[in-house]
Amino acid sequence: MSQSFSQTQARRNRQQKLWQQKWSLKTKAIVWALSISVLPIVAIGTATYYYGINLITKQIPQVKQESAKSSTVTELALQGQLSLLLTGMGGTAILAGAIATFMANRAISRVSKAAVTSNIIKNKLRPDSDFTKTFIASEDELVMLERNINLFTELLSVLGQQKEAEADYSQLLMKITRWVRESFNEEDVLKTTSEEIRKALSIDRVTIFCFNSNTNGTFIAESVAAGLPKMLGVTISNPWFEAGYIEKYQNGRIRAIDDIYQADLNDGDIELLEQFGVKSNLVAPILKGKQLFGLLIAHQCSRLRYWQQSEIDLFAQIAMQVGFALDYAKLLEQVDTKADIAEVFIEITRSIRQSLHEEDVLKSTVDEVRKALSTDRVLVYSFDANWFGTVIAESVVPGYPKVLRAEIQDPCFAEGYVEKYQSGRVQATNNIYETDLTDCHINQLESFAVKANLVAPILKDEQLFGLLIAHQCSRPRDWQQSEINLFAQIAMQVGFALDHARLLQRVNAEGVQSQLLADTIGSIRQSLNEEDVIKTTVEEVRKVLGTDRVLVYSFDANWSGTVIAESVVLTYPKVLRAEIKDPCFGEGYVEQYRAGRVLAINNIYETDLTDCHISLLESFAVKANLVAPILKDEQLFGLLIAHQCSRPRDWQQSEIDLFAQIAIQVGFALDHARLLQRIEAERMRSQLLVDITRSIRQSLNEEDVIKTTVEEVRKALSTDRVLVYSFYANWLGIIIAESVVPGYPKVLRSKIHDPCFTEGYVEKYQSGRVVAINNIYESGLADCHISLLESFAVKANLVAPIVKDEQLFGLLIAHQCSGPRDWQQPEIDLFTQIAMQVGFTLDHARLLEAYETAEANSH
Repeated sequence: MSQSFSQTQARRNRQQKLWQQKWSLKTKAIVWALSISVLPIVAIGTATYYYGINLITKQIPQVKQESAKSSTVTELALQGQLSLLLTGMGGTAILAGAIATFMANRAISRVSKAAVTSNIIKNKLRPDSDFTKTFIASEDELVMLERNINLFTELLSVLGQQKEAEADYSQLLMKITRWVRESFNEEDVLKTTSEEIRKALSIDRVTIFCFNSNTNGTFIAESVAAGLPKMLGVTISNPWFEAGYIEKYQNGRIRAIDDIYQADLNDGDIELLEQFGVKSNLVAPILKGKQLFGLLIAHQCSRLRYWQQSEIDLFAQIAMQVGFALDYAKLLEQVDTKADIAEVFIEITRSIRQSLHEEDVLKSTVDEVRKALSTDRVLVYSFDANWFGTVIAESVVPGYPKVLRAEIQDPCFAEGYVEKYQSGRVQATNNIYETDLTDCHINQLESFAVKANLVAPILKDEQLFGLLIAHQCSRPRDWQQSEINLFAQIAMQVGFALDHARLLQRVNAEGVQSQLLADTIGSIRQSLNEEDVIKTTVEEVRKVLGTDRVLVYSFDANWSGTVIAESVVLTYPKVLRAEIKDPCFGEGYVEQYRAGRVLAINNIYETDLTDCHISLLESFAVKANLVAPILKDEQLFGLLIAHQCSRPRDWQQSEIDLFAQIAIQVGFALDHARLLQRIEAERMRSQLLVDITRSIRQSLNEEDVIKTTVEEVRKALSTDRVLVYSFYANWLGIIIAESVVPGYPKVLRSKIHDPCFTEGYVEKYQSGRVVAINNIYESGLADCHISLLESFAVKANLVAPIVKDEQLFGLLIAHQCSGPRDWQQPEIDLFTQIAMQVGFTLDHARLLEAYETAEANSH
């Protein structure tokens, strides 16, 4: 539209050069008036005059013939009349010309006024137009009026189109205002704004650039046509700026570039724009809270674009609306933050009331604070005696490193910061690179991906317990005063919570002790299983003491041992089944623990522990521990141990007393379980004997009785193989019955020749000897005997004699193949009785057979 208008202007400029050489409208009108009024009179008069002269000329010769005198008079009279006629004609022509001139002036005066008025209007509409210069030089008001009217027609068309565009732009502004009212989220406002502007103005790309500092920034929102490179998330330095441009944009500067190659851009700026396919661009500042937040940028990439003033004005207004939106969102955020303060306090108070455990209070705190502040990480850092410390609670956004249990050593802390934080100092750092932090401190924060942080002290018992810390990792952050105040108050509430938990622990220590003892006794009564009793004990003790790990350590014969039960916080190493060898234990501690010694260590580094002992505890992440002996059958069975891993701990006397009593109860539980185990074993032995007797009564067949016996004994003893070995006359023999677990060799019908048997063992087995071997390699067996057992995959065995008719019939043998086995006395007694019952069964079967034979012969 603009191009067509320019072409028309050029064409008319050429025509005007001709018009400048012609007369004015007034001159033309007078000339035409005189021509119309005077020329006819002059023409008639002249024609009459010449006609009269000709007539006189023709008549004079005739008159002269008549009379010379009269002809002269007549000629003079005619000439006088002609002169009078010519004079009257001239006067008439002059009068007619005057009248015509007067009438022409009257006729064109309004036209001249209209032309002047139109020229004034045109000059106001197009003060810098080439038409203005042309028509000012022209004196033809009618031509000027005609051309102005044509110009007005074209201007009205352009104005109509502009009015329609302005109406559309007004609608777009109304939409943006509605977005501001409908959305409380800054991200949504920016994204929707860029999308709608690009569609409304048919632009290839609209993006929003946010400043990180005075020298760099990031594209945080973008709407781009398909096929063009994306700029979202790109961070650049010195974006399209030269020195002083920040201040210009701060003051509201709008920059429209129709052609990046015709603008005064440097090579670096052009190269950057070329990288994203930009040919024309339009930039307007976004002010947030009277500060330059960023830039609203339009890119035309497909062609050059000549930005219209209406488009530039609209773009500037939209940028202003975006700034208002950000201010509004910020205001809403501040209102929400105040509401969140009350909500967080409620949540923390609820956590304190619901839980008496410090661990749960801290975990709830970091979770709730991170949500309320919308930050990337919140943690609690606890100090040790040397003002080093450990991260004991953390809530972190996925994608950033986890630092829970990280140990941090800052030797400068004690010198420069302890007293300040003890006095309530709260430190807000908006950008770690724009502060006076030391290089080592910055390196530490960088390892956690921190860009900004907020730190407040946690006071427990009026002493500096640790720090509540918030980390912003995605970018620097301008901490608001309301956020800082909230954070400081929460840190104070955490200290109160810890004090409250400690007070409740002291007040309820006696009641907790009685309750735990009752629970332990209840566990013993409910379960006859030693493993379940110990497992329940460590779980309950860890919860009541609020410690990081509780375990039961069981000794072997050499006073080394194994961890047989454990309850541990998830973040610390598990040590269940760990085998621990301490060569010093037997020499220095057995007698003390056997006598009931209870050891409480508040800090492993402040005792006289040996280096190897400290190294062992460090491998389990132990900072403090509590140890009490477990006595079983009046012998030292093992130790009940509590570990504090997060930090040293000042064990209270009530805790130590409770722990010692629980260890005693565990010993009683083990004694009780052993007694019940013996009773159960006796019951099982009696039941098995009853079952075997029933088998004898149900069957009179020797083979069936023996086969039933080996099956039932293997199940009752849970062993890998049970067999019956029967002797020949020369004390050689054969396996006549077997029950074996799948996977081990079958030895049924195997013949065994043992020349040593008659010499050393016949009389002993005849006399009722029972042999229990826990490990064939530790029993002094001959090599040939070991080889025989190895061929059967035997690791441990149990042997009892079967006596039939008061003679040694054979052997009942149990094999353990999976590993050595510590045969218990109830098992040995049961096995012996079963072998005896087998002998009685065989005697009974022989008597019945003899009786049946006699009966048959008598008939």
